[in-house]
Amino acid sequence: MRLPSPTALLALPLVLLAGAVHGAAPVSAAAPPTARPAPFAAPFAAPPPVAAEPLPEYRFTGAGFDACSAPSAAAMSAWRTASPYGAVNIYSSGSQRHCEQKQLTPQWVATVRAMGWKLVPTHVGLQAPCAERDDKPLRIDPDRAEEQGGEEAGEAAAALQALGLGPGSPVYLDMEAYPTGDEVCSRAVVDFTVGWTEALHAAGYRSGFYSSVNSGIADVVAAARDGRAPMPDAIWYARWDGRPTTTGQAGLPDDLWTHHRIHQYRGGADETYGGVTLNVDRDALDGLVAGGS
Repeated sequence: MRLPSPTALLALPLVLLAGAVHGAAPVSAAAPPTARPAPFAAPFAAPPPVAAEPLPEYRFTGAGFDACSAPSAAAMSAWRTASPYGAVNIYSSGSQRHCEQKQLTPQWVATVRAMGWKLVPTHVGLQAPCAERDDKPLRIDPDRAEEQGGEEAGEAAAALQALGLGPGSPVYLDMEAYPTGDEVCSRAVVDFTVGWTEALHAAGYRSGFYSSVNSGIADVVAAARDGRAPMPDAIWYARWDGRPTTTGQAGLPDDLWTHHRIHQYRGGADETYGGVTLNVDRDALDGLVAGGS
């Protein structure tokens, strides 16, 4: 989950293992695929479609943090009392999570939510076809990108249900930084995100998207401007600029995803509250969080 290079601070995303970040370039206009996959069949009873706007319990404005593994309930209790944070990321699903999630159970979710914590579910699955990382992640197939996005959305929605996080909740697709300037790669990420969003909506959940401002976010911004749909309901963007704000970000116009944003503005560092030390990234939220069961 950490990118340790201080020299690239303004372009770094949240990572599971070290990854490379390069300069941003917008995606070329992506034409819709000529043949669309069949609608994704979720492996559970799908709830009704999500409403256009989230209820208040699905919105949070304030400080949040993310850690690679869900902290213990005792740690969460100590931090709830003593820290400035009110929201926490959880790695709820995905084949490429690299940290153990021994604490992450339905009981843990219920316990920390009863403390008042807001949760930001995150799915770590297939990565960009052009991803350059030492861990050689499983990558999107450009010829099946939209279909694969739908498949991963089904896994993510099932995981939310299992954890007791109900319809209307978002889950954020973790798309780590990737090189820019490759049109095939950029189009595959956008296609994958469209399939992800369509399938989550069909299952009654909201779609989130996490990436670096310089790669994934640049591509979905360009796609949104080009009229590609459906786009994610919320974004979580990484730029380690030390600014705890969700507006005024170069490369991310304020008229897109207004009040549906999370900004990861500082990378991993040890912080201690209530006698408990955790290594966390800092986030500023004005956006969507998980709701009831």
